[in-house]
Amino acid sequence: MTDLYQSQRAMRNMRRAAIQRGVIAILDVGSTKIACLILRFDGPDRLHDHDGVGSMAGQSQFRVIGAASTRSRGVRFGEISVMNETERAIRTAVQGAQKMANVRVDHVIATFSGGEQRSYGLAGEWELHDSVVTEQDVARVLSACDVPDIGQGREVMHAQPVNFALDHRSGLGDPRGQIGNRLACDMHMLSVDASTIQNLLYCIKRCDLELAGIASSAYVSGIASLVEDEQELGAACIDMGGGSTGISIFIKKHMIFADSVRMGGDHVTSDISKGLQIPLAQAEKIKATRGGVYATGIDDRDMISIGADTGDWDKDSRTVSRTELIGIMRPRVEEVLEEVRARLDAAGFDHLPSQQIVLTGGASQVPGLDGLAARILGQRVRLGRPLRVQGLPQAITGPAFASAVGLCLFAAHPQDEWWDFDIPSERYPARSLKRALRWFKDNW
Repeated sequence: MTDLYQSQRAMRNMRRAAIQRGVIAILDVGSTKIACLILRFDGPDRLHDHDGVGSMAGQSQFRVIGAASTRSRGVRFGEISVMNETERAIRTAVQGAQKMANVRVDHVIATFSGGEQRSYGLAGEWELHDSVVTEQDVARVLSACDVPDIGQGREVMHAQPVNFALDHRSGLGDPRGQIGNRLACDMHMLSVDASTIQNLLYCIKRCDLELAGIASSAYVSGIASLVEDEQELGAACIDMGGGSTGISIFIKKHMIFADSVRMGGDHVTSDISKGLQIPLAQAEKIKATRGGVYATGIDDRDMISIGADTGDWDKDSRTVSRTELIGIMRPRVEEVLEEVRARLDAAGFDHLPSQQIVLTGGASQVPGLDGLAARILGQRVRLGRPLRVQGLPQAITGPAFASAVGLCLFAAHPQDEWWDFDIPSERYPARSLKRALRWFKDNW
């Protein structure tokens, strides 16, 4: 547990130091693309950390001064599968962004979508010795949360207080300075597979970079794509990537649940490739330009040429109707959405006061997807685009870059987490978290 606490705190300090120096890089390691943004923090007061145990503030005084993205290599289901290929792709993206920014960066904050994320809701209570809530009282109530056994070979990625109650008053964002007798806290904890993070950490080290922070892709996509009212009243962000689909649920501006489905746009491409017997690159192009999930009468007559260069005239001059293409795509898209619905149901999403669903990510751009999602998920659905941040090139403003944009906001305004408080050592939860993030010990 001490390892976890110290390593996360060390990462926070590195992030702070990098921002004080003025630049930090953002790295989104996805199955389809690897994107790197370089942020410059302006003004004498470069750190805009708010004082509350609260949610994200608005955009900090930063602007994007460099951006590059490259086709991902060696990443499957949001996890590194071939180390040297991923290393090459990360180097390409980082070098491209550095060239545009004309600056060298040493520290990166990374996000990824794999690792079989699991969510836990924890609760703790603490009797106040003095009637005024202090920083130490917040630390003690966090340490009083009963931690489940997260299992062998898993690490804690986020541990955020999402609600405080003081005596009979609940829904407090920051209880410090308030008067009462009994402090209670609800916390959301997200665990991931340890080896996934170890591989990412090792890969970033091989690129001669230091990891100054790490965040779940589902979390940062929600930060970028949900508007303030949605984050406050309750909404789910469905981030449809290439190798996996991230799910995050927010209420009162805090993430209270995260999960992921190991299917995404790449699976649709693969189905098209197999169904039409064409190369993956061609299948991807046809999906992007002619794909859809609803067929009308006109689509029977809308023919798509899928010619090849084999020299066999019959094979080289084939055409298929758009209806056929939609017939291949729709079952897989439905399967992904059905799986998402099962996860939302399990999380109790239907008990929230508002049940808005926002679709984002590269695979969300299939025409008609919002209508199909509304039918399967049975809720209000809209397509989300990430917030605008200063200096972001036009090419990097679409839904495919939601997690990269969200990571910029996370870098500038990280939400308070467990390790931001001086938890008394005798109060560390025993058992499960002793092993957590042990891999960091060798790296600091």
